[in-house]
Amino acid sequence: MASVIEILSGVIHPATDKDIVSMGLVEAVVLLDAQGQQLDSQAEVVEADVAQIKFKLVFPSPDPMAGVIKQECEEEIAKSFPKAKVSIIELIRERRPVKKTVNDLNDRFLSGVKQVIAIASGKGGVGKSTVSVNLAVALSRLGYKVGLVDADIYGPSIPKMTGTEDAVPMAEDITLEDGTQMQLILPIEKWGIKFLSIGHLVAPEQALIWRGPMACNALKQLILQVKWGELDYLLIDLPPGTGEIHISLVHDIPLSGAIIVSTPQQVAIADVVKNINMFRHKDIDVPILGLVENMAWFTPAELPENKYYIFGQEGGRKMAGELGIRLLGSIPIYMSISGGGDAGAPAAFSDGPDGKAFMELADQL
Repeated sequence: MASVIEILSGVIHPATDKDIVSMGLVEAVVLLDAQGQQLDSQAEVVEADVAQIKFKLVFPSPDPMAGVIKQECEEEIAKSFPKAKVSIIELIRERRPVKKTVNDLNDRFLSGVKQVIAIASGKGGVGKSTVSVNLAVALSRLGYKVGLVDADIYGPSIPKMTGTEDAVPMAEDITLEDGTQMQLILPIEKWGIKFLSIGHLVAPEQALIWRGPMACNALKQLILQVKWGELDYLLIDLPPGTGEIHISLVHDIPLSGAIIVSTPQQVAIADVVKNINMFRHKDIDVPILGLVENMAWFTPAELPENKYYIFGQEGGRKMAGELGIRLLGSIPIYMSISGGGDAGAPAAFSDGPDGKAFMELADQL
């Protein structure tokens, strides 16, 4: 039977492709028998002799993969020591006493980004991610340099919609002018667009059971600790709602503005109003660039002149007028839009009416 150290050497950090032992993340491994006597952690031991395994996972900076790595450690150890109790302590130990603030990271790693735009909705299921992906493609087709962050930590969909599910971002070790060492994530590049999602760092079936602070830290790292380079637009596809993740982001990320996505029905519009009021709150004060009315009507391919208002007519336009914001565009329901999202082929690449709707949206933005 392999030693605990050998078992942990098989756990690979998703962002670096290195094992956690060689990276120096594993410390203070202790094996105890049923009487509480310590065993040799470096040697091979009999499974029946081990009652408890304890060790520390020590990260040089907040790591969004900490929870995933911890879970994999537990699973790998359980294969060889199924009856042993496993106790893992997560620590963050700065390599230097100098701590980089959020503003430091903004100034350094977002300095080449001209506009950072949040795409938000108070309600789920309105097609916010569909709008985000297709808007990124449309802006790229207009000649802009574009990046897109999937900020939905619990339900990432950008990898599926861009056909990048199997892509794994790499990391680059850098040393700053003051000697501080840190890692930059290299975003996935496709169609000339830079993408990054938590879904690129975990298996599709992996459920991230993270409390708010851990999710917020992971999100900040997905935005700030990334080698974006020069971009005209960095779009951030937010999860629905107005919770802790949203508040953390709008306070710590230098947003140029927000785009609100809604469908026409009243139940969606009611939640969207709350979202707009969040951005307009005096402690947040992020400009609303406009509203996108998604699924505005249905037009069958065989009857291109017909419009069927399944979710109500012009609810988004009326709301935009009442709230004093601009209607950036109305996106109809086309089978090609949902089908393209499922196939990783965004409809914005089309020269048909589906693609034209997103190109007009990009032009208005």
